[in-house]
Amino acid sequence: MHDRTVTPKPSVGEPPELKGVGRDLRIDACRGIALWCIFLDHVPNNIGSWLTLRNYGFCDTAEVFMFVSGVTCALAYGKAHWCEGWSGVISRTLWRSWDIYVAFLLLTLACAIMVYLAGGGRFADESNTRILLEHPGATLAHAVILQYRPVNTDVLPIFVVYHFSFGLLLWLLLRVPNLALGASVLLYALVHVFGWTVPAWPSNHWFFNPLAWQLLVVLGAWWTTEGRRFWPWLTSRTVLVLAVLYLVFSLIIALSCSIKPLEALVPQALAKLTYPLDKSNLDPLRLLHFFALAILAVWLVPRDWRGLTTPVMRGAIRCGENSLAIYCLGVLLALASHIALVNISDGLAMQIALSIAGILVMVAAATLLNLIRIKPKRQPELL
Repeated sequence: MHDRTVTPKPSVGEPPELKGVGRDLRIDACRGIALWCIFLDHVPNNIGSWLTLRNYGFCDTAEVFMFVSGVTCALAYGKAHWCEGWSGVISRTLWRSWDIYVAFLLLTLACAIMVYLAGGGRFADESNTRILLEHPGATLAHAVILQYRPVNTDVLPIFVVYHFSFGLLLWLLLRVPNLALGASVLLYALVHVFGWTVPAWPSNHWFFNPLAWQLLVVLGAWWTTEGRRFWPWLTSRTVLVLAVLYLVFSLIIALSCSIKPLEALVPQALAKLTYPLDKSNLDPLRLLHFFALAILAVWLVPRDWRGLTTPVMRGAIRCGENSLAIYCLGVLLALASHIALVNISDGLAMQIALSIAGILVMVAAATLLNLIRIKPKRQPELL
């Protein structure tokens, strides 16, 4: 982003949440923890994944990451609108889209190189890079137009599109916020009714259907502009009780898939109704589970929570501040960990060592990025 001093322009009706009243460290901490969990989940057959959300309910960290990214985009681009007007918003959205686009292409090449050096074989199949290694010209051409993606890189093309169009979304949110959210919900519903998706290659399948997952990004941005009006409802004890009950229900269903004694407690009809959950199109049960988690988080983690000053949370905050670089690094670390588990040892000690080492490398890299100031300090990183 351009580091320049700009005299704020008056903006009629600008929500106070978008005026840069102070950075909420919970956002960076949440995003940093999400990046850690995504790394752990991306390593196949990893004991570390039992520390993440996916084994304890219907949703996983992807929902958290998408929603928080919507919040961050609304805050950062809203502040740009407050300071620089719409020209500043458009220039920043285009620049950020380009950043993510270039990162995606470089990450695609890096994944292919790692697999090639590892000997290809099963790694080429499991990482979806065999077609890139065997037909590099055609595959790279499809990657350039965001139709081809190696495994675990799917989120980057989505954010290229989301950032590119965020200026329009912000314009709608500042004028007709509820209409903008309603249109997003309608699109989400139509995806589930008619099976709409975006063309991909070679399988014509997006692991994250952008037409469905846009709802969480829009919800995060909408909450930033309109959330205060619903705060009394969100923090009511009735809503909290309902959220906890749903979390317990989803916990039992999720654990019944892994723990045999619990399987007998779940009626077969209910198990068939809830599984398998459609992650590609953001299954409604996953969406409800995220809402329940968000409500519980609001109750348990206030803005001035002292835990944010602990070393672990400081490490998470640093990773959250450098989300794009750390996400890309996490994808490469997960691939390297998978190769190590296959070629060296897949024992429990190796799984634990690789999980801890991966997170420590991510924290160290984020700390280094902060020290050398790759990005302007005043500008939060978006993804």
